Amino acid sequence: MVLATQDGLPITERPYHAVAETVGTSAEDVMARMTRLLNAGVIRRIGLVPNHYALGYRFNGMTVWDVADEHVAEAGRRVGGLDFVSHCYQRPRHLPDWPYSLFAMIHARERAVADQLVERIAECLGPLSRGHLVLFSSRILKKTGLRL
Repeated sequence: MVLATQDGLPITERPYHAVAETVGTSAEDVMARMTRLLNAGVIRRIGLVPNHYALGYRFNGMTVWDVADEHVAEAGRRVGGLDFVSHCYQRPRHLPDWPYSLFAMIHARERAVADQLVERIAECLGPLSRGHLVLFSSRILKKTGLRL
């Protein structure tokens, strides 16, 4: 099952049926197995992985925020709830050079729009933010998961 889906689900109207045909089982069995793998933590999620550059998003920025450890969970819930943030997670800070603990990814077609999104995150965090940076990507480094 993992080998049959590691490059992604087929882009069809009924992807689980297509996988079932490939591995010689039923679509219901494929869905049940995928659910078990998700519940066991073998698969973290099933979701779309868009190529933002191909969609015209040229300003893809990882925003990094210096938020006190005791407030990072609350800050993460706030920022992660914004509809334009595609990823939001906590990472360890590495003082004194890297004080940032909250990471949030944004995507925009124009730099001015990206700047507005960063400002909206800053407003959302308010005094919880003690500073931030935006690290704009210049190319796609990886868009795949583990390969068996």
